[in-house]
Amino acid sequence: MTTTTTTTTQTTTTIPYQGHDVEAEGFWAYDATKASPATPRPCVLVGHAWAGQLKSEHDHARRMAEWGYVGFAWDVYGKGVRGDAGGDNTPLIAPLLADRALLRSRLLAAIEAAKANPLVDASRVAVIGFCFGGLCALDVARAVVPEVKGVVSFHGLFMPPELGPQPPITSKVLVLHGFDDPLAPPEAMVALQHELTEAQADWQLHAYGNTAHAFTAEAANKPEQGLAYQPDSARRAWATTQAFLQDCLS
Repeated sequence: MTTTTTTTTQTTTTIPYQGHDVEAEGFWAYDATKASPATPRPCVLVGHAWAGQLKSEHDHARRMAEWGYVGFAWDVYGKGVRGDAGGDNTPLIAPLLADRALLRSRLLAAIEAAKANPLVDASRVAVIGFCFGGLCALDVARAVVPEVKGVVSFHGLFMPPELGPQPPITSKVLVLHGFDDPLAPPEAMVALQHELTEAQADWQLHAYGNTAHAFTAEAANKPEQGLAYQPDSARRAWATTQAFLQDCLS
């Protein structure tokens, strides 16, 4: 089922796609005055957090459309499989963290779905991801997809997939990290830096002080668990991302 909404010049639509082994549901956003089959635009895929593709991911896709890209919020859980943004979504995320090869296959399926859209310039693709989606963005870089020019990990998880020797990473990598994030402590940050350096990646990591996990999520308010919205860090991270995407996709 396809649902399409148009507001001023921005169009949003939900379209099913084959997510490797699951039927998935992608959320698209684009400016109809800029993106067309005659004038395809670069695509920025949005990787969801552990609760699955929710309104926050739709809002991020809309932001990408405002920036002139085609925004595509992927779905690595499958159609109708959604969690609770404020709850414990371990049952959803755990199987994919335990099988990173399966996760990679679902991520690559999402990229193929994006490239197949006639509104998309298939040679210019980027990925942004949040929390679990930040891990997914890094996994896309590790998968070495030539069309993916850059990936951005917002308060992501850093552990490598351990899927064999890592070939050189060709996507530019931007990591936006809260230094006080308990899910990615300083030693994990240093390990990621070494990993990206050994993979010959063009990488940068911005660590924001006095900043915890989920710092871009306005609803994050569990400081006792290390989750807290930090508006200054969020603002800086988005500004850095906008410049990074311009560099990657121009």
